[in-house]
Amino acid sequence: MNIKLSPSALHVVPDVTLYHVGPPLDLGPLPSFFYFALSGPDSLCQDPYNQIVQFLHGQMIRVFSMTLPGHENNLPPTQALKTWADDYTQNLDPIDDFLQNLWTATEFAIQNKFANPEKLAIGGLSRGGFIALHAAARDPRFRFVLPFAPITEIDKLHEFKSIQDAPAIRSLNVMHLKQNLWDRSIRFHIGNHDTLVDTKACFHFVMNLVEEAAHHNLRSPQIELFLHPSMGHKGHGTPMDVFKKGADWISSCLLH
Repeated sequence: MNIKLSPSALHVVPDVTLYHVGPPLDLGPLPSFFYFALSGPDSLCQDPYNQIVQFLHGQMIRVFSMTLPGHENNLPPTQALKTWADDYTQNLDPIDDFLQNLWTATEFAIQNKFANPEKLAIGGLSRGGFIALHAAARDPRFRFVLPFAPITEIDKLHEFKSIQDAPAIRSLNVMHLKQNLWDRSIRFHIGNHDTLVDTKACFHFVMNLVEEAAHHNLRSPQIELFLHPSMGHKGHGTPMDVFKKGADWISSCLLH
């Protein structure tokens, strides 16, 4: 699938730009999906990372994105996680900064009647899935969460080896988010032998989310994990049919 998409840029505040594709903004508030993979424009337009966006094309769903930390100014995507680690070494907090900017951008989209606050979903690929989980934990309006091959234990990544024991890094592991996510509808997709972000770590988090929901007497938590045959570098690739399944799920959540 290779649909050419052209994102529009919304300047939220200085240094915060929200990109979008989908139905015209003058149609009023619509169901919206916030999706992250690379830079804002590349998340929406660069194949294969934007395949879920392509599958949502033509539906009454707006797709928004922002540029992830480490992807600004044409920095090479392969160095993004090292950039994060370097920032934390210098006592900076790129994840918190991004999440605060995302909150501002979400408010902007709602207040300007671009996004329907009752119909919000969020998702992402790899580091974008990690960001989506953190964002949803902070903002309960994101009722539907779709991580593809998400990072769950950031301290185990080789880029963070020299600082893996720092409390600021350990606190980023998504296990700390379970108290804020147990009541959401979340669908995880990951390869059955992803050695880059660790399939077992993802499974462990999912089971802890389910157990947290049970602790709150939620008998049937809408938390799902789908495994697919691993592909690509270290089994970290996501095939087209998995993006299609994700798009179908987002449509069913936001349009029904």
